[in-house]
Amino acid sequence: MRSITKATIGIVTAGLLAFGLGACSSNTSSSDTSAGSTSSAAATPKPIASIPSLSGVDTQVAVDKGFLDALTSLGLTPGVVGTATLTDGVLAFPITGGNVDYYDPNESYRPYVQGSIEHEGSGLSLSAGGTTVELTNFTIDPGTSELYGDVAANGSPVVSQALLFDLDGSTLKPLQTAGDTAILEGTTVHVSADAADLLNKTFGTTAVKEGLLVGVAKITVNTK
Repeated sequence: MRSITKATIGIVTAGLLAFGLGACSSNTSSSDTSAGSTSSAAATPKPIASIPSLSGVDTQVAVDKGFLDALTSLGLTPGVVGTATLTDGVLAFPITGGNVDYYDPNESYRPYVQGSIEHEGSGLSLSAGGTTVELTNFTIDPGTSELYGDVAANGSPVVSQALLFDLDGSTLKPLQTAGDTAILEGTTVHVSADAADLLNKTFGTTAVKEGLLVGVAKITVNTK
């Protein structure tokens, strides 16, 4: 792969996240080749750019009133876990690592954005009565526009890296930059079918619906 300057890496990093979180790439995990062909390591093209290590800053979610109303109707109280914060209705989860490979979108290889955006050591809690569910260690898959995380109930692990939220980048705003950071705002976050089922079973309800809007995401990343 050709070498990329530090400045170019910053620009490409921001662009990769914009493409990935904008749900521009296909959800399939292999290359789209002609009928009868199969994908293989030999058929996998080299990325146009490869960012081996992402760092800071955070993923924020401006919580939707409808989501808060739904929690209130269930008697659920939201909270934060670890290094996450909740300030004036905005959840924030520090970005702690990850990596991204970007392939030529004009070629047939899909998804053309691959990698992960990691948020270790932080998360969201939901409490009712004597039960507290913690959703932590979020990982965003930019190739599928999905967010995974660990689930625990009253401190006991339930499942590791379950599909918790679906991301919709159709409302993503144009990329903004501020100093050495890139800002992507407008992707909506929705409760996945798996998360809805898990929460309903845990809290003995049927009120949590697949696709429920959680809020609007704002992702700020270091470009250097």
